[in-house]
Amino acid sequence: MLLDLWSRDSVESKGKEKKEEKMAATMVETPPPQLITTIEWSMMDKGKFFPLYTLSSFTVRCALYPLTLIKTQIQVQRKKEAYSGVADAISKIYRNEGVSGLYRGFWLSSFQIISGVFYISTYEGVRYELGNYDISPKVKSFIGGGCASLVGQTIIVPFDVLSQHLMVLGLVKGRAGGSRNPKINPLGLNLDGGLSKAALAREVAVRVYRQHGVLGYYRGYLASLAAYVPNSALWWGLYTAYQDELLKICPSWVSVLLIQCVAGTLGGFTTTILTNPLDIVRARLQVEGVGTMKKVFKDLWAEEGLWGLYAKGLSARLLQSACFSFSIILGYESIKRIALADQYRTRVRW
Repeated sequence: MLLDLWSRDSVESKGKEKKEEKMAATMVETPPPQLITTIEWSMMDKGKFFPLYTLSSFTVRCALYPLTLIKTQIQVQRKKEAYSGVADAISKIYRNEGVSGLYRGFWLSSFQIISGVFYISTYEGVRYELGNYDISPKVKSFIGGGCASLVGQTIIVPFDVLSQHLMVLGLVKGRAGGSRNPKINPLGLNLDGGLSKAALAREVAVRVYRQHGVLGYYRGYLASLAAYVPNSALWWGLYTAYQDELLKICPSWVSVLLIQCVAGTLGGFTTTILTNPLDIVRARLQVEGVGTMKKVFKDLWAEEGLWGLYAKGLSARLLQSACFSFSIILGYESIKRIALADQYRTRVRW
């Protein structure tokens, strides 16, 4: 009987040891869950994402709008007739109009927040759908960025046209006889009537319709697509490419969010240098409302030469692009982490 008990205990002990060995082997063989560096559309709570993204987008645009205004005024001016650079533009606008001059046309431009929601939804949606195919992340981002810009520009161009008319009126105020200059005041607005900002915006909308009809609100639409679709596609594609390369070379203790912000800034710099001439043409077409892209290119070449065609407003645009890229990615990637579903939180690092 004692022998039977000993034999049974021995069998149970061996079985327990084998079970523990098996569990230990499983623990060694099973790798830890891989960290997620790109938060996909399906991983987020959209109820959290959209309100936070809208708030973040408005805050960034509000803070950095003066750079957009200065960039537009420098692009539209002939050579250096009004400003010699970014610092000169800021000082002159502030001296002539105060802080409000740096926010001329802001409320019309802020409608970009609406198009921004459609933009980011299209970008993430296209990337999600392309996930069903064997496509690299860089290509997915490139295609998604291009599609997003196509949708966004279709919505925002009318507001862009009106806000840019208001932006360049600062050039009129700073120059004698500026109100009679058809290049910077093509609508012939009277700025001495003491109109409020709302009344002035309404007058711009009415005059655009009178001169050009409904299509006037889409003046420069094709130029906008030519400028912004490649810009958006390149920026998202380069952002993903720079992010992947930086993740490979940076130590593991470096913040992933910081790497993403740096990647966004580098992507913005590269894209801006490549697409600056297209952005100048778009701005002039939307403000002056005359000619074609080909004609504007010819006029720019005659006025500024090759260097002017590429470098006009480039410093302002690079500064704007760096600030926007860093801020947008900081807000966008932070919000994605906040809106992340609970089951993925342990696999995402800040």
